[in-house]
Amino acid sequence: MTDTPQTFTFSLNGTPTTVTAPPDLPVLWVLRDLLGVTGPKYGCGVDECRACTCHVDGRAFATCVTPVSAIDGHTITTIEGLAGTVPGAGPDTLHPVQQAWLEHDVPQCGWCQPGQIMMVSALLAQLPDPAAITDADIDKIRNVCRCGTYFRIREAIKRAGELLAEGADS
Repeated sequence: MTDTPQTFTFSLNGTPTTVTAPPDLPVLWVLRDLLGVTGPKYGCGVDECRACTCHVDGRAFATCVTPVSAIDGHTITTIEGLAGTVPGAGPDTLHPVQQAWLEHDVPQCGWCQPGQIMMVSALLAQLPDPAAITDADIDKIRNVCRCGTYFRIREAIKRAGELLAEGADS
C-alpha cells in the first residue's frame, strides 16, 4: 500500500465528499473506516462474494478491490443512498428492489443483502424493460448468499422489475 495520503473528491449518496487516504486504499475501507458508511460489507476481499457492492456512476462495482484513486471525481452510491436515486423519492421512500426484498422476505442474516440489492438495482437499470427480466439475466448476478435464500432472491428480482416498470409508466 502506498503510504503517502492524497485527497480525493467524489459524490457519495448525493453529497460532495472529500477524503484524504492512501491512493491504493480499497474504497470499502474508505467508506466504512473513514466515512462511517456501514452498508457495504466485507466478505472475501477478492471480488468473489460481492457483499461490498456499491455503484460508481450507476454501475455495480466491488469496493473491496477498487482503490480510492479510481473513484476520484465520480458518483458513488451505497445502499444507504439507493432510495435517493428514485425520481421524486421522499425521505421514507424505498427503492423498488428494497421494496421487493421486503415483500418476498429475502433477508436471513442480512450480511449479503446490501451487495445483492446494489447488484440487482444496477442490472435492472440497464434493461430496457426491467419487467421482462429473465432467469438468464438473473444468473449473471454472482453475489453469494450463505443462508441460501436464492429462490426468494430470484422472486424478489422479478418483482423489483415489475415495480420499476410500473414506476416508469407513471
